[in-house]
Amino acid sequence: MRLILNMILHLSQCLSEVDLEAIKATINDVSFHDGQSTAGRAAIQVKQNQQADMVEIAGILKLVEQRLLANDLFVQSTYPQQFVRMLLSRYQPGMSYGTHIDEALINKQRTDISFTLFLSDPNQYKGGELVLEDSSGERSWKLDAGDLLLYPSTFLHRVNEVTEGERLVIVGWVTSRVREPNQREILFDMEQSLRQEFNQNGKTAQYDRLSRVRNNLLRQWLDR
Repeated sequence: MRLILNMILHLSQCLSEVDLEAIKATINDVSFHDGQSTAGRAAIQVKQNQQADMVEIAGILKLVEQRLLANDLFVQSTYPQQFVRMLLSRYQPGMSYGTHIDEALINKQRTDISFTLFLSDPNQYKGGELVLEDSSGERSWKLDAGDLLLYPSTFLHRVNEVTEGERLVIVGWVTSRVREPNQREILFDMEQSLRQEFNQNGKTAQYDRLSRVRNNLLRQWLDR
């Protein structure tokens, strides 16, 4: 796990080698179409990629959802109410996705958190970095196969052009039971502090105080 400001979270090995091999074997027989079919009015002008047929990859997406919901850090950082949508995207040489922001509503559901789950080994393609933009500048990401980058859907971002090889990713959006990113970050920090205190010292008075604060914040911030 690697945590960056504004609750950008790098989660390692969300998928096992067995999962990755099974997914890649399935992808060999999957149909792809122009990715612009799922782009918003503005994003369609800068989106150049391909997306897998949703019916054909239903099993893959179900597996990914199961793995993420079983991932303690994913659940702690997202407080997921539901997965809004997941897509399997492919970038081949010359393809990119210019600067855009994810739609606030997809399938009439609010998008609070976006994620990119990398399926391709980073050494197997050139370019294709995921770049997040904020007032401090830009940060780029090109993770190992099976790793996931999680970030608030409020970020402008892009995918740099792939110049060689093939970039395969699953992108998705989550509606959180805690709407505000800063609140999710506070709760995440509280949970990590609670676990550290318990692991080092057991159920102490300090643990009880931290637990009271965390649970009372949850009562205030959770969407019903």
